[in-house]
Amino acid sequence: MGVRFNQDANTFILETVNTEYQISVNEIGIVQHLYYGRKTFGQDMRFQNTFPDRGFSGNPYERKSDRGMSLDVLPQEFSGCGVGDYRVSSMSVKAADGSRSCDLRYVSHVIAEEKTAIPGLPSVRQNDCMAAELRIELADEITGLQVSLIYDVFEEKDIITRRAVYKNIGNETLVLEKAASMSIDFPYGEFDLVHFHGRHCMERQMERISLTHDIHTIASRRGMSSHHENPFVILSEKDATEHQGDCYGFMFVYSGNHKIEAEMDQAGSTRVVVGIHDENFSWQLTKQDEFYSPEVILSYSSQGLNALSQNYHKIIRDNVCPPKYQTIRRPVLINNWEATYFRFDTQKILDIASAASELGVEMMVLDDGWFGKRDDDNSGLGDWVVNEKKLPGGLKVIADGVNALGMKFGLWFEPEMINEDSDLYRAHPEWVLADPGRKPMMSRKQMLLDMGNPAVIDYLFDCISKVLSDANIEYVKWDFNRSMANAYSNILPAERQGETAHRFMLGTYSLLERLLKAFPDLMIEGCAGGGGRFDAGMLYYCPQIWCSDDSDAIERLKIQHGTSYGYPISSMGSHVSAVPNHQTGRVASLHTRGVVAMSGTFGYELDLTKLTEDEKDKIRQQIKDFHEYYWLIQKGSYYRLTNPQKDDYYTAWEFAAEDKSEALLNVVVTHVQANPQFPCIRLQGLEETALYQVAGTDIKLTGAALMYGGYVIKEIIGECDPIERGNYPAFQIYFKKSE
Repeated sequence: MGVRFNQDANTFILETVNTEYQISVNEIGIVQHLYYGRKTFGQDMRFQNTFPDRGFSGNPYERKSDRGMSLDVLPQEFSGCGVGDYRVSSMSVKAADGSRSCDLRYVSHVIAEEKTAIPGLPSVRQNDCMAAELRIELADEITGLQVSLIYDVFEEKDIITRRAVYKNIGNETLVLEKAASMSIDFPYGEFDLVHFHGRHCMERQMERISLTHDIHTIASRRGMSSHHENPFVILSEKDATEHQGDCYGFMFVYSGNHKIEAEMDQAGSTRVVVGIHDENFSWQLTKQDEFYSPEVILSYSSQGLNALSQNYHKIIRDNVCPPKYQTIRRPVLINNWEATYFRFDTQKILDIASAASELGVEMMVLDDGWFGKRDDDNSGLGDWVVNEKKLPGGLKVIADGVNALGMKFGLWFEPEMINEDSDLYRAHPEWVLADPGRKPMMSRKQMLLDMGNPAVIDYLFDCISKVLSDANIEYVKWDFNRSMANAYSNILPAERQGETAHRFMLGTYSLLERLLKAFPDLMIEGCAGGGGRFDAGMLYYCPQIWCSDDSDAIERLKIQHGTSYGYPISSMGSHVSAVPNHQTGRVASLHTRGVVAMSGTFGYELDLTKLTEDEKDKIRQQIKDFHEYYWLIQKGSYYRLTNPQKDDYYTAWEFAAEDKSEALLNVVVTHVQANPQFPCIRLQGLEETALYQVAGTDIKLTGAALMYGGYVIKEIIGECDPIERGNYPAFQIYFKKSE
């Protein structure tokens, strides 16, 4: 069992295969953080505690004569507010009398042998894994606020999840003004903060900064997890590399406004707080009301960043994404967006599907423009009725035609949005998020529906269900193309408007849940202008997310590299697009575009009816190769072998089977040179003494030679087509263990 309680020492020990997490309750009921890291084999880590008198750090009343006992410097598991801890707080509450102090003390605890779900929120699923749960009850006797700290331990996966439940056990109404999911204090160590910033078409760019004596905030206030700051950070030792050093990960399982704070205090300790962004947030708790905070996935690695990433890849694949996708192959698809944009009719879509079926593509996805008055992005959102003037006979004609080719059919939706020029807006303007009397901020001429309104959810469920029932639609691309503003709900009273943004997210989750229950064979791919909502919350419902609207293969190297720190390759929607690329104008070879797109769910985003015979042959081979390597790519251990933000000559990455039986090395030359040096790349994840044959050759090399000496990419000169070489040549080299 992953949780033990030492009653004599008043200490909780949470254990995974390689890690240990220690918590204690001190003599006045403060829940202290003792340790998180490699196993100590039973050593109580409270010996590290020191309690010096630090000036201007006051003391709890019970210890008013003990100047060394201060909440301001004590390592804690969760802080109160307003009672002498001046670091970033875990929570903030306003009592009925206007006071804002909260002193949380231990009340009780429960240890269970299974994980409990979170009402209305996505979370890590237990599935067939062993999991243990610790619930520590804290309370403030004056306000009547109870906070339950909940820890779930996935022992075999080196994962601990944390969340908090806030409950009003008093008689007066309370207002939460901050409600973090977790807090943790590291009393020792100097750390770097690794975060993943970006913008539309350039998401999740890894940045590593040194923590100093201040507060670093990674956040989104856009109503979505955002293109700009992903809700995932890593705290690493300063000298940690891909394969050595201590690293701690914190991933928020949430798709809305988030805030991650990292503070180094006066004594050099580091606090990390993760939760819903508190700006413009409040939540009213009447008597016995509860507020459930979203979950945070924690992991620790003593073997560097790559091992930490692999921990997250496994837990996302196996315990966050819908379980059936562990064993179901997802289809290679063609999306018509970059082929046609809004300019298509039934015959054009069927022509693309026909061309795709001849090449081995397995699904045709019809993107934006099939519904309402929708010939551009200025109107029609909310009117989820097929435009039969544009598509005579409706979607059934297309779906039947695509199915007759032996392919599946998928469809694009943007359920949470509405255009001013729509029948829905004319009928229900009160369903829009907008301040009374104020013209709303517009983006793409669209606004957000109030997803916290049950009537909106019922409307969307009914009309989307009708579309899905009228034709054989097996896939939905779920888009979200603007940030939230004017977050005012017409169904909430003035004192509850601070709940609007979170209720919006709860509504989205509930709609996804209802649709997947009604259509259990439906696969949903997440999208938000590409990667604007690429997070574990959406992955709970969607096994894959469109990684970025930037489909340029060379730009994707950086985007997919950054994404890989927290999220598995199987979650990354990645397609071969047209050249010159529609976002950058860059020309890369079809082979290179294929190599990059294969490090994802794989598909095509171009007009297949315009290909040459040579291009068709190459696509047939790409699809054949992807099928051959499918499970190695989707479930193999992923290794970053270079950093494309620093290494400008080439980018390399690898997939290795967990049983070390095979590996796939991928290389893209990003800075083509005359008379180049040969890249010599050290592989990872092989068996030292085994022989590996290089596919297509008679060469056999030991795993040790490949890992410690390296494999030389001689093909960069001689075997590379001159035209392809000038357009970012790429190489895929397969290694198979010899019998």
